[in-house]
Amino acid sequence: MGVCYDSAIRSERMIRGLNMGTELQHYYLELSPDPIRFDGTGLLTNVFFDDAKQQVIAVRSGGATGIVVKGARDGENFVFCMDLHSTDTPDAQIRSIKFSIDNQVLAVQRSETSVEFISFLPNHRPNLQEMLMYKGKSIINGFVWVQERQVALFTNVGVEILMVNFEKRVLKSVKSLSITMNWFSYCPVSKFALLSSNLGTILTPIILKPATITKLPRLELGIDQGCMGKDVTLAQLYGTNAILILRQPPNRPFEVVIYLLNGPGLAPKKSHILKLGQSGRFAMNVVDDVVIVHHQATASSMLFDIALSSSETEHSTGAVIHSPIIPAKPIRPFQLEVPSISLDGKTMNCELYTKDWVLFQPNIVIDSKLGCLWFVQLKLSALCALITDRLRLVEFLLQRSEGKAVILSVLKDMMSTTYSGTMLPVIESIFHKLNALYKSVLDSELQSQMALMSLAKSPIKVPTPPRVLIDQTDMYSIVFSTIIDAPQMGKILLLYLNSLARNGINANHELSKALLIDLVSHKQFDTLQFLLKYSALNESKALACFLLSLSNVVHPVISQMALDMLARLNANEIILEVLLERGQVIDALRLAKQMPGADSLPARKYLEAAFKTGDPLIFHSVYNFFQMKNVRLRGCPDFLKHEQCGEYVQYYQSLIANQCL
Repeated sequence: MGVCYDSAIRSERMIRGLNMGTELQHYYLELSPDPIRFDGTGLLTNVFFDDAKQQVIAVRSGGATGIVVKGARDGENFVFCMDLHSTDTPDAQIRSIKFSIDNQVLAVQRSETSVEFISFLPNHRPNLQEMLMYKGKSIINGFVWVQERQVALFTNVGVEILMVNFEKRVLKSVKSLSITMNWFSYCPVSKFALLSSNLGTILTPIILKPATITKLPRLELGIDQGCMGKDVTLAQLYGTNAILILRQPPNRPFEVVIYLLNGPGLAPKKSHILKLGQSGRFAMNVVDDVVIVHHQATASSMLFDIALSSSETEHSTGAVIHSPIIPAKPIRPFQLEVPSISLDGKTMNCELYTKDWVLFQPNIVIDSKLGCLWFVQLKLSALCALITDRLRLVEFLLQRSEGKAVILSVLKDMMSTTYSGTMLPVIESIFHKLNALYKSVLDSELQSQMALMSLAKSPIKVPTPPRVLIDQTDMYSIVFSTIIDAPQMGKILLLYLNSLARNGINANHELSKALLIDLVSHKQFDTLQFLLKYSALNESKALACFLLSLSNVVHPVISQMALDMLARLNANEIILEVLLERGQVIDALRLAKQMPGADSLPARKYLEAAFKTGDPLIFHSVYNFFQMKNVRLRGCPDFLKHEQCGEYVQYYQSLIANQCL
């Protein structure tokens, strides 16, 4: 159901609203750049909109001079001619006109008690020989298509689903629900309707499916709280059907009360209250689960997000009370191209928030006089400049479908600024929020894998993935790697790695290796030593060996960092190999003596390493070490033949003969 402004707005007030904010980044709402254009309403043209199919139907001269159908979906723009004037009541105005889901049947309502159904050929031409008429005694408030050949009629005495069968030329009732009704509202997104009884004090939600009407527990409002259809908006917020009612409490500004349909068998629950702080004419859209409330008098729009925490609740019901995320601002001014003889064309400023605006869910704005249909778009980048609380901003962006890139950009800006030191507590809180969500996804994946391995017979419930997930790879590739020289980088990295640990997430090898490469290549040795000192990286033998490979070409201090890491990992075998390769044979022997199996050390290996140093004193010390070992184990200093130490025995004897020792 559309919501329209029904009072004019003064032009000077409009101009003032449009001039609010001169820079484009100040506008967090804008209209889609390419509106759907159609003939505006006039003396000979009536315009209708089907929110279920998002089709605009412009009827010229009752259809005799053309009916133009334009939709937001590809391939649904077509034109045909058909005189829709009734022969019984030629002056009757069309009340509603809608195509079936497959565009093969056109339903037209011209009177309170009848609806005509006209068959259409595949080429979008009416087959006037196939026409069915529904005539009843009840007043028809409206209708919606629930299937290709099933239509639900809402009357003052209930709801009836009709099967349209042109082959048998019958309209068959397949399901009905008796209920006194004075108006209804319909949500095409989730196929649920709201039926009003007793002057809007009793609201009954129903679910419509082919040949099925499911009646849900009703919502009973107070006698003085009855509402009209124009004040009710049906939507889906975070996957839950919602009833949004605009009301004005006594002696207070307007507010929007949100009732959520949390589950089958449960009555709609008063869950949230949106404080508008204004009076006058309002209309609502829902964009990416953000409730947008447009205010005509101030030509501005307010944003609300029911997922954001709030410390204020209604005492009697526990409903959470929300204020606008940021102060209200106007929609960005729109330049509309107009026909012109010149090749370059001309543009005109569109008047926004006018009395000709009609709003449909979830995010449709129609200017019936101008002949334009837009989609309202939320500009997250603009909100980044307006929401100064960065933690609150990230909480908001985590719920947006396009929020990931914006969050990463915000983090990058926060870390690269010279004031990043003062932002460290905020950055840490953001890390914890991101990694808590990251951990929940990892746990869900683990549970799914365990369920598959257990071969459980019951169906596995796949959890709904979060809209925004930022993992270690994202943080490195998009944030850390691009600002490695930023001030306080060491502390920032430590905060992130500690946040991973606090949430039970191990820093993966790829992240540790990538950070190590960047820090070494940028000669950030102090930062690297800082991270290693607190074991923030995912230390492993592979990472230590990689660090060692860099030490020969970068800086000798890297070598000691790698050896310290290996020592923490008790990787003594690797340390021995490193010491021998570097000619530190005496240090290697000291370490080897402390290891199990010290009596079985391969003499040739150590003698060869000592020989390569070219230092006779080192060779003598190593040779003497193994001679003493042989005496201790075998009572003889000589080497056995299988030890293959003959050449080093000769070398030692030559050193003695030449008095080199």
